[in-house]
Amino acid sequence: MKGNNIIQLPFHFDVSKLQADLINCEQATWQLHFNTRDYDGEWTAVALRSGTGHDADIYAHPSAEYQDTDLLDACPYFREVINTFKCPLDGVRLLKLESGSVIKPHCDLDGAYEDGFVRIHIPVITHPDVVFMVDGERVNMQPGQCWYANFSKRHSVENLSPIDRVHLVIDARRNEWTDELFLQAGYDFHTEKVAGKLDRGTTLLVIAELERNNNPANQALIAQLKASL
Repeated sequence: MKGNNIIQLPFHFDVSKLQADLINCEQATWQLHFNTRDYDGEWTAVALRSGTGHDADIYAHPSAEYQDTDLLDACPYFREVINTFKCPLDGVRLLKLESGSVIKPHCDLDGAYEDGFVRIHIPVITHPDVVFMVDGERVNMQPGQCWYANFSKRHSVENLSPIDRVHLVIDARRNEWTDELFLQAGYDFHTEKVAGKLDRGTTLLVIAELERNNNPANQALIAQLKASL
């Protein structure tokens, strides 16, 4: 995996229960994703937590008190999954990318852990021919797994499969619990601290200096700093 940009978290959720709850959501009114310029085809969502408490509200509300929607009441296992995360929760949505659809390469503002933001993807239905790319690296997400990615980096998804891909996506805020979780999962806090103090130009100078005195320890730091650019 590439530095701190892609982290598999140490949870594995019950796929059959995830998919059973998804069935309970199929009759809801799924909304087209609002960033229409960022995709071709059909990319839709329905909210389990939203800024207004309505399941059709899939928008971000920076100053809102997020609330569970009525749809979550019909999804006991989704609620159990969401309650796994002992940190402040914002929106929670199901995101469906229909067969043949594409999310174009783009970056999300302040979409990184170092920004205090955590976006978790839990695949409910997926397929080997779904190509999920983050910062030039393909992420092979399997049903029931739990992933963080730095979505301030360039990312895209192509659903080249014959089925619709559905992910449970949890937006949350960083706290001590997530720091401990990320530490267990291999997140490098030293690199985050170093990179956070450096602008791009200074980071490049540091990399060049480390490369002049190349050794295994420096190689690891060089790779992490390059991943932070």
